[in-house]
Amino acid sequence: MKFGICLASLGTYSSPRNAVRVAREAESAGWDALFYWDHLAFVWGPPAGDPWITLAAVAATTERIRIGTAVTPLPRRRPHVVAAQVATLDVLSGGRVTFGAGLGGIPEEFGAFGEPTDERVRAEMLDEGLDLVRGLLAGERVEHRGVHYTVDGVTLAPAPVQRPLPIWVGGRSPRAQRRAARFDGWLADSSDDHGMVMSPEDIRRGVERIAPRAGFDIGVMGYTRAAGDDLARAYEEAGATWWLENVHDTRGTPDEMLARVAAGPPE
Repeated sequence: MKFGICLASLGTYSSPRNAVRVAREAESAGWDALFYWDHLAFVWGPPAGDPWITLAAVAATTERIRIGTAVTPLPRRRPHVVAAQVATLDVLSGGRVTFGAGLGGIPEEFGAFGEPTDERVRAEMLDEGLDLVRGLLAGERVEHRGVHYTVDGVTLAPAPVQRPLPIWVGGRSPRAQRRAARFDGWLADSSDDHGMVMSPEDIRRGVERIAPRAGFDIGVMGYTRAAGDDLARAYEEAGATWWLENVHDTRGTPDEMLARVAAGPPE
């Protein structure tokens, strides 16, 4: 199992400077990755940072840790623009990006700007958009005429360093798990602000549904109290390959959260 930080893009960590501080501490303490939320939280409350600017700052100030979004609601973004952002970030970081994508679970972040809030429509957009992003990141010449998107013979440049660049799909439902099985990883929607919402047995059932091939990743987001906490091991036994420690304001002060990061991964 590998260990990463899943950093909220809200409140304290909406500032790229604070996110960079956490990322540098995480790299120094032996964590393997830093994933950043992608929310327009200012629609319903707290300030929210832009993931691509923040992750670019993280890429420029770290050397080893993987970076990515957990997760980008692809239906409220243009897939070709996202593909260009992901590829550019991968070049900047030297091939350290994992792209996390999902449906988007807060309708206000869509409806406030006239975007579709119907979950079925967003699911169609996600499926179509993911295929476009994958094709563009692979360096293919993409021709596409779909229900929601059109691409008229375009090849993305610059291409990402990684071929293929891993794409993880987030969610909790069987449909999300089946969608994830088409890509490179499942990022389980396994916790909320207060604690775990998916048990190891829930993860085990998801893994069975996905039937992952070699190299497929299963990421679980959660909370451990200290480096010696063995909670992550129960999820590893259920099939998880990544534990992502949630860091945000509801779990403690910035100093307390930084101290948890500095303490290192659960193992």
